[in-house]
Amino acid sequence: MEQAPQQPSGFTPNLKILKEPLGFIKVLEWIFAIFAFGTCGGYSGNIEATIKCNDEKNVTTLSIPFGYPFRLNRIFVEVPSCGNQSSEKVILSNDYSAYPEFFVTLGAFAFLYCMGALIVYLGYRHVYLENKKLPILDFIFTFLFAFFWLVASSAWGKGLTDIKNAVSTENVFKNFSICLKASVCRIGELTAWGRLNVSVIFGFLNLIIWGGNCWFVFKETHWHKKGEDQNRDPGEAETDRK
Repeated sequence: MEQAPQQPSGFTPNLKILKEPLGFIKVLEWIFAIFAFGTCGGYSGNIEATIKCNDEKNVTTLSIPFGYPFRLNRIFVEVPSCGNQSSEKVILSNDYSAYPEFFVTLGAFAFLYCMGALIVYLGYRHVYLENKKLPILDFIFTFLFAFFWLVASSAWGKGLTDIKNAVSTENVFKNFSICLKASVCRIGELTAWGRLNVSVIFGFLNLIIWGGNCWFVFKETHWHKKGEDQNRDPGEAETDRK
């Protein structure tokens, strides 16, 4: 009497899943999540401003650093005054931390989820296929991440525009009383925005990848397989059983 083949137990490496859309796209999600929160988190920039009173020859240069998480309302700038007047302390602008912090947090959680999912795909594929709940949970989380990437990327894109406006020449100098008088105020070197612009792009790329992967994860659920069995020819299903 032949014995039924034993099902593998424990961690069983299987790299073939990386050649399938389910595993390959999960790797892309993992990589793109790193680029998304990596290009936004830890960003630092600097504003160089020059102030010159009309009746003086000296030019005062101000260096105003700012960066992630962009709490500009906590940046105090020591602004000189013309003549013998004392200098003033000025706050740059508002708090824009909600947008980038949400974006970076989502990227970090997406990174961790992809790590866990890849471990299951590569080592516990047999458990994933036998357990009906795991593919369903995978599909729900994939759908939620796609939705949150849409929200986070849109919010961060809007937030980045607000930050650029907040550190523009007009908005920086409007809080400096010296610049409202007979003085010459100019913005010198302004930090490059390329890295932050790229982070927004990666956010929307994550949206596309996670949204597209919903279909491949859904195909692993019993909802999809049950629908396939119902649409198949009864004779064909009987042949498969034999």
